[in-house]
Amino acid sequence: MAKDLYEVIGVSRDATDDEIKKAFRKQARKLHPDVNKSPNAEEEFKELNEAYDVLSDPNKRAYYDRTGAVPGAAGGGSPYGGSGYVDFEDIFGGGFGGMGDIFSSFFSGMGGGTVRAEGRDMGVGLRLTLEEVATGAKKEIVYDRLSPCQDCNSTGLGEGGHEITCPDCNGTGRVYTVQRTFLGDMRTTSSCQRCGGAGKTIDNPCPECEGQGRVPDRQRVTVEVPAGIRDSQQLRVTGFGEAGLRGATPGNLIVTCRIEQHDFFEREGDNLHAMAKVSMVQAALGAEIEIDGIMPDEKVTVRIPEGCQPDQVIKVRGKGMPKFRSDLRGDMFVHVGVIIPKKLTKSQRDLLEKLAKELGEDYANPRSPLEKLRDVFN
Repeated sequence: MAKDLYEVIGVSRDATDDEIKKAFRKQARKLHPDVNKSPNAEEEFKELNEAYDVLSDPNKRAYYDRTGAVPGAAGGGSPYGGSGYVDFEDIFGGGFGGMGDIFSSFFSGMGGGTVRAEGRDMGVGLRLTLEEVATGAKKEIVYDRLSPCQDCNSTGLGEGGHEITCPDCNGTGRVYTVQRTFLGDMRTTSSCQRCGGAGKTIDNPCPECEGQGRVPDRQRVTVEVPAGIRDSQQLRVTGFGEAGLRGATPGNLIVTCRIEQHDFFEREGDNLHAMAKVSMVQAALGAEIEIDGIMPDEKVTVRIPEGCQPDQVIKVRGKGMPKFRSDLRGDMFVHVGVIIPKKLTKSQRDLLEKLAKELGEDYANPRSPLEKLRDVFN
């Protein structure tokens, strides 16, 4: 972005977080394509949202103030990356795809048609490493939602404002119309347009939330992920979905866990599968080897039995994944690969040839006298 981010939002460089939020909402109401039909509205709103992505995050804002570069932009080189949503995804589809959709939802509650009082549930997908799943983790989620308005304490009332019975529907939330037809009078019922079906209106609404008791905002919430959670398993964060209209019951945040593939382990339920390679001597004579476990600094001893075959699977009890909400662990299954040396020294080859004769086995390409003489000089 070439423009100064503070100018885009309309605040000074020493603006507080609260001032940045309010200025952003004020600008967004002017530029959002739902209310601004200018051909440049969509691009300007996108620019505004990108500026807010940086200035609403303490680390990104500090980096921008220090370097003048936008974190994550080409040439910016920021350690904080770009979008604040790289770890999260909208799992419900539509309605909550970003700040633009949150404002669309906000505008829909400002009159015209029935307004849902209770807040809707929202969903995000949270990516986790297998190590985080093994130990449990605390993860901060950053997302956009309709949050309770702090200025009016979610009441929707401005200074000296009162909630009054809607004069159009007399508090019922419904209006009735009568249409005369040749069959007689037909009575129809519809939602009250003035109060949106709530039955109440506000004579002096809060200027920040325009009487809704909720505002578009960027939310940060820390989620505790228990050890042993499965892929696609969901966690519920009560009350952190969409805020309800004028203090009505809020929705919940539904967090769907997405577990990334691991370079070494493959998970199967509570069990882990791993690969380990041994020499042909270790496979023949048996051995004890150590491999890394899934827990921090964990070493797992694997006992290779005498005469171990390629692709043989060895079970190590209690070294798999922690079981969900339990102190027990699954098992580890180690798939053994045998390493065959590609080059042998003279003494090594002599030993193997002697072993082959002992076992009565044939072997290909025995060495010629000239090759044996060359071995002596080498």
